[in-house]
Amino acid sequence: MNSSEIATIFSNQGAWSEQEYLALDTNRRVEFDSGFVELHDPPTDQHQGIIVYFIVTLSVHARQIGGVVRPSGMRLRLWEQKYREPDIVLLCDRDSSLRQENFWDGADLAVEIVSQGREDRERDLVTKRTEYARAGIQEYWIVDPEQETVTVLSLTGDVYSKGNLFGRGDVVTSPLLPELTLPVAEILDAN
Repeated sequence: MNSSEIATIFSNQGAWSEQEYLALDTNRRVEFDSGFVELHDPPTDQHQGIIVYFIVTLSVHARQIGGVVRPSGMRLRLWEQKYREPDIVLLCDRDSSLRQENFWDGADLAVEIVSQGREDRERDLVTKRTEYARAGIQEYWIVDPEQETVTVLSLTGDVYSKGNLFGRGDVVTSPLLPELTLPVAEILDAN
C-alpha cells in the first residue's frame, strides 16, 4: 500500500488492527499506537547521513560482540498494540528471541535522530523516552542535530537515569557497549 492509499483510509483511525498495520507496504515510516497509524515525514539528508554513520559503525561493533543492528524501517513492538520504528536498533545477541522476521519484540539499544518539527522533537525527546523505558530497552540514544548533542540514557529499574549529555567536542561512551567510543562531531557531520 502506498502513501496515497494509506491517506484514503486514515478515516479509520482508532480502528486499525495490529494485523492491518503489519500488512502495510509503504516506503514511509509508519508507527502504530492502539488502533492509530502515525505517518511521519521522510528524513532529511543530514538525518539519513547520521543513520548511515551509525549503521556502518555499529555493524562492525555488533559483529564483534555477536549482535545485530538494523536501520529505520525495522518495526519494534514495544508492547501489544504499540510499534515504533527507531532510526537504529541493536540487539547484543543476534540469536535473541526478541528478533523476529517482520518486527522485533524489543531491543538492547534504540537510537533516534531528533527531527525538526515541534511535535517530532516532543515525540523523540519525551514520548519515546517513556515508551522505550517501559519496553525495557537498556539504552536510548538521542541525537539532536539542532542542539549538536547526543544523550545516552541507561535503564535503571523501569526508568532511564538522568543520562550523559555529549556535545560536539566530546566522545560518546556507552555503559551497554563499553568498548565503543564515537566522536560527536563525526556523528553530526556524517554525510
